[in-house]
Amino acid sequence: MKKLIIRLLLALVVVVILAVLAVGLFLDGAIKKGVETFGPKLTKVDIKLQSVSLSLLSGSGTIKGLVVGNPEGYKTPCAINVGAATLALKPGSLLSDKIIIKTINVQGPEITFETNLKNNNLSKILANVQEATGGGQAEPAKPQEPTQPQGAKPAKKLQVDEFVITGGKIHVSVTGLVQGTATVPLPPIRLQDLGTGPEGITPAELTKRVFEAIEGGAEQAASGAVTDIGNGAVYVTKGGGTPDSNAVNKVTKGLGDLFKKK
Repeated sequence: MKKLIIRLLLALVVVVILAVLAVGLFLDGAIKKGVETFGPKLTKVDIKLQSVSLSLLSGSGTIKGLVVGNPEGYKTPCAINVGAATLALKPGSLLSDKIIIKTINVQGPEITFETNLKNNNLSKILANVQEATGGGQAEPAKPQEPTQPQGAKPAKKLQVDEFVITGGKIHVSVTGLVQGTATVPLPPIRLQDLGTGPEGITPAELTKRVFEAIEGGAEQAASGAVTDIGNGAVYVTKGGGTPDSNAVNKVTKGLGDLFKKK
């Protein structure tokens, strides 16, 4: 009888371990699918995610290879490229209505700020997110497909105690300039106490808050690169010639005016 009990206990342990592994794999795949499926509905640009690794025992996770594309009409390959990010959450909250994430740490993202002196790619993506979440100045309303099937359970709410972005770089690119790019550091971004109330925060609302912070930080950093771009820029005219310094100054002034609008 004793041996039978031991065998049953061992079998139970094995089943539990397999169940944890299965749930872990399911969650990893579900997160990746969710990002690549619902992310583009919010941003209106392609989003790709290489992999997600989440430990249910420790609550720690890693996200690798996140690439956010550019809106139509922009020439640079992508708007945001994140090599890796880490997170820590309360494992027990995965079974509750609100998932509690202690921290999300994004290190060394590569962000491209592309502008034609009137608009820029990050502002366009942010406008798309604001429209999708019902905030900001939206374009004329269009019929939209529901983000989830009728009768489906509401999406889980989130609580993010801390969202940190450090070590980022901004690649500034101005349309119509040859050798008119500059790379500057992104100021550290720290968001705290998101969704701490009873209602929490939705993934869409979290996306909007993060994009607002990134867009604001990128504009701040890019504005400091205006002088560098102007000093090394060669403006491409319709006739293919090289203009005098006044033309370059006009382009530089135009980029400076773009930042003053905000």
